[in-house]
Amino acid sequence: MKHILTILIMMLALGSYASEPSVTDSISSAEKVDTMALHAGKSWVNRILDYFNDSNKNKKHKRFDFSVIGGPHYASDTKFGLGLVAAGLYRTDPNDSILPPSNVSLFGDVSTVGFYMLGVRGNHIAPRGRYRIDYRLYFYSFPSDFWGIGYEMGDNDDNKSEMKRWQAQAEVSFLFRVADNFYIGPMASYDYVIGKHIERPELLQGMDQHTWNVGAGVSLVYDNRDNLTNPHRGIYLNLKQMFRPRFMGNDYAFSTTAFRFDAYQRLGKGTILAEDFGANLNFGNPSWGMMAELGGTHSMRGYYEGRYRDKHSLEATVELRQHVWKRNGIVVWVGAGTIFPKFSALRSKQILPNAGVGYRWEFKKNVNVRLDYGFGKSGQSGFLFNINEAF
Repeated sequence: MKHILTILIMMLALGSYASEPSVTDSISSAEKVDTMALHAGKSWVNRILDYFNDSNKNKKHKRFDFSVIGGPHYASDTKFGLGLVAAGLYRTDPNDSILPPSNVSLFGDVSTVGFYMLGVRGNHIAPRGRYRIDYRLYFYSFPSDFWGIGYEMGDNDDNKSEMKRWQAQAEVSFLFRVADNFYIGPMASYDYVIGKHIERPELLQGMDQHTWNVGAGVSLVYDNRDNLTNPHRGIYLNLKQMFRPRFMGNDYAFSTTAFRFDAYQRLGKGTILAEDFGANLNFGNPSWGMMAELGGTHSMRGYYEGRYRDKHSLEATVELRQHVWKRNGIVVWVGAGTIFPKFSALRSKQILPNAGVGYRWEFKKNVNVRLDYGFGKSGQSGFLFNINEAF
């Protein structure tokens, strides 16, 4: 869904400028200047450049460090639009330098074809890491494409049809630390999906166009990463078990088991190897809007999000991240994934390949703006613009 081509040249220019010493850096404490006159004499361009120059500096003295970046973009599906991303870092205990900072990201987008999206996600870490709150909330409206359910349907170009999709999702988990780096706790979710103006309603296989689900469950996390937004070393493991029974008002009753494993190793100066493995398994009767999907901004990048959907999905990615110059970096990745209705239906010929390259610009300390180009089977490809690493 989020295949976005943004302005790369501007980021490169900012990366170069931001590495140079600022005017105030070169002034000794003995030299007195009229700071008001200094700022008044600056053009708006220099003020913007100064803003980005300071954005990635470590501001441990600040209780909350927040920055915003935005710009125009063009993509084949969303056409011309305007995107905005913001990132905030804060420490619940400023005196604890070992505890990773909490983070919050806000993202918004609007385009000429009627697409709009607004969301927030983040991780709140309590003092001494006694507990953590992980949360995600977003909604979007999008004139999207739909191929149907199952690998064969998604793999057939003739099944491509149009619909207008509106979706809202909220998920939160409250995790208590029970051992070093190990957390467990309850979680809850809410999903509301509307399909309108469906060109080929038979592809829904008789399911309702409007569905909503409420779920509750438990989440287990092991996390010893050095930071949450751009890890250089460590392991992240998350096992979620979510239940959406009929007595909670769900028309489509099912349960979801989701597993995520990420590992990070430093191979050399500025070189990070990152691995990701994920499984999303739905048991029962999930609706078309709640099935496991491949594609998007975080996994199987380059595939149209939701083209391949079924009850279950498996995917894996290996990514090499290389710092290149000042605030600039690049990445390359390879991966694979598949969808299937049941484990006995797993087929090696239905494994989808994935690869891609990306550019990174350090927006804040350990917070990257990323521009990725991913590609997959039969020429499927796309640009993606987002904040923070894919995993």
